Amino acid sequence: MFDTLLIANRGEIACRVAATARRMGIRTVAVYSDADANARHVASCDQAVYIGGSEPRASYLRADAILRAARDTGAQAIHPGYGFLSENEDFAKAAADAGIAFVGPPASAIAAMGSKSAAKALMEKAGVPLVPGYHGDNQDPEFLKSQADAIGYPVLIKASAGGGGKGMRVVESSGAFLDALASCQREAASSFGDDRVLIERYLQKPRHIEIQVFADTQGNCVYLFERDCSVQRRHQKVIEEAPAPGMTEERRQAMGEAAVAAARAVGYVGAGTVEFIAEPDGRFYFMEMNTRLQVEHPVTEMITGHDLVEWQLRVAAGQPLPARQEDLRITGHAIEARIYAENPEKGFLPSIGTLAYLGLPAHTAFVNGDIRVDGGVRMGDTITPYYDPMIAKLIVHGADRDQARARMLQALAQTQAVGVQTNVAFLARLMKDSAFAAADLDTGLIERQRATLLPEPEAAGASVLALASAAVLVRQGLGAPGKGGTDPWDARDGWRLGGRYHRELQWVDNGTTRKALVARDGAAWTLDCGDGPQAFLWRAHASANPNLAYGLRITLNGHESAGTVVLHADRANVFTDAGSHMLELYDPLAHSQDTQGEHGGGLTAPMPGKIISISVKAGDTVEKGQPLLVMEAMKMEHTISAPAGGKVAEVFYAVGDQVTEGAELVAIGE
Repeated sequence: MFDTLLIANRGEIACRVAATARRMGIRTVAVYSDADANARHVASCDQAVYIGGSEPRASYLRADAILRAARDTGAQAIHPGYGFLSENEDFAKAAADAGIAFVGPPASAIAAMGSKSAAKALMEKAGVPLVPGYHGDNQDPEFLKSQADAIGYPVLIKASAGGGGKGMRVVESSGAFLDALASCQREAASSFGDDRVLIERYLQKPRHIEIQVFADTQGNCVYLFERDCSVQRRHQKVIEEAPAPGMTEERRQAMGEAAVAAARAVGYVGAGTVEFIAEPDGRFYFMEMNTRLQVEHPVTEMITGHDLVEWQLRVAAGQPLPARQEDLRITGHAIEARIYAENPEKGFLPSIGTLAYLGLPAHTAFVNGDIRVDGGVRMGDTITPYYDPMIAKLIVHGADRDQARARMLQALAQTQAVGVQTNVAFLARLMKDSAFAAADLDTGLIERQRATLLPEPEAAGASVLALASAAVLVRQGLGAPGKGGTDPWDARDGWRLGGRYHRELQWVDNGTTRKALVARDGAAWTLDCGDGPQAFLWRAHASANPNLAYGLRITLNGHESAGTVVLHADRANVFTDAGSHMLELYDPLAHSQDTQGEHGGGLTAPMPGKIISISVKAGDTVEKGQPLLVMEAMKMEHTISAPAGGKVAEVFYAVGDQVTEGAELVAIGE
């Protein structure tokens, strides 16, 4: 076994690999960029080496810098994680040539499966069914359009070297094909350095099911069952679970054997995932093979009881697989939810900012626990525009799917992030959704259930206003009612000599100002949120973050509620078992200033990013919904469209310019 392992990645996967290596007694080396100098994965390793600038191309995609770091630190092996260089055949070959073990398949296997087109041709020869489409080398736009026209719409354009939903577009009509193709090619070139694409028929109500395979250098190859990854947004997975609901033993065996055959066909070694699209009638088609560990590998670990990173390290060291096919069993059900810094209500746009507060459920174990947390950031860290905006992964295990779903709801209720928008409330609604609960799964579930998964925001109830108001009182030193000392002059319970304590708080709730009137008359406290005074009591628990987060239990007219309130930047972030709510303390002066200098017709950047395409100029007349420009942020393209018709008055930036969140991009007049 290796003495020293370099982890050529960042974030939660680097932390997760380091944890297993530490348990195995292996010394670890981290690499980091400018943006990651103080990152959690750096602190998780025994040594860290700086490799370049914040942009991935200046650091985590620099094979030369990573190999030099491995040589300088005496690392005998490199674990690439996923993304970045994990499926780069040149990097794998360079590591091998340098005498450093690459914790992954040989370069030849990466080459065979790295191109979706080549992989599909290989699978076709092996008799694995394929989705109808074009997977050839001719990349002429008009030729590709003719192929799409022949296949019939809707079609799916996919980057040949892609993954993670990048470089992928669904095209509904012939007229929209060329614009979608150009966008795919730009995104593919930016993310993978390869702009080639393939075209496939877009299946209606498909399920995305993948098989985990593992092979060693002695010729052994097994499949560790399947994962259902059907619940997706923007072609990226949101929820993964294992085993797949409704999977029969016969189909599991057929898909597993097909996946093993695919791995053997390319001389595979290590962990890999063969992905299939399955139709409602049970037919399945090969989609692609990911020649690396997957983001969702923890659900497989939870149902099998095996640490897949340990398997990777043992296989890379030349050891045989720790188990044979007949030794593998499925125990219970596991679900993984990806916690992202993003805004589901705004098309799941990434959210940039500093994690002023972060609370996560207690991590029990990597393999055999009930609740597992794989995270790569800490409170105080910044979610930057350079990398994927994942905060953490929550993984739960239960005796069956219903118990796993219930545990996931518990884990989500304990997940509290302040400083960025998150998808936590959305995930909780998804867990409760009737279609998801009934396992009526397909890749269109989120769009199909949009009305219930992305509802209009509800007004805060009286208990939420009461929790927020109680937090403000506690922060100001006002103790719980009746908790004063023996000396009345030391009491901090709102008592007034010959007077009545009275405090009015004004909260802005989704644009509406709500008043909360707190009063004390004698020993009695009341809270009036507009429906008349109600008896009000509160009690604060000890906080791990005093002056920031407050655990509170309040009583209104005899009805008790509990929650955590995080007070940050004049906002109260209220977290309860029912969800979360953000209230802003109303400041009349600030609000009057906000209205000054406003001007209509401006379009602003939804996040920091780079302008990569502009399709209008000053003087152009545009229609509502017409694309104006394209931004690139977090390795994804975002199209900015006209909110209404009008004439372009000014375009404030040029292609290649970096813009900050909120920067005005285009001015449109009537």
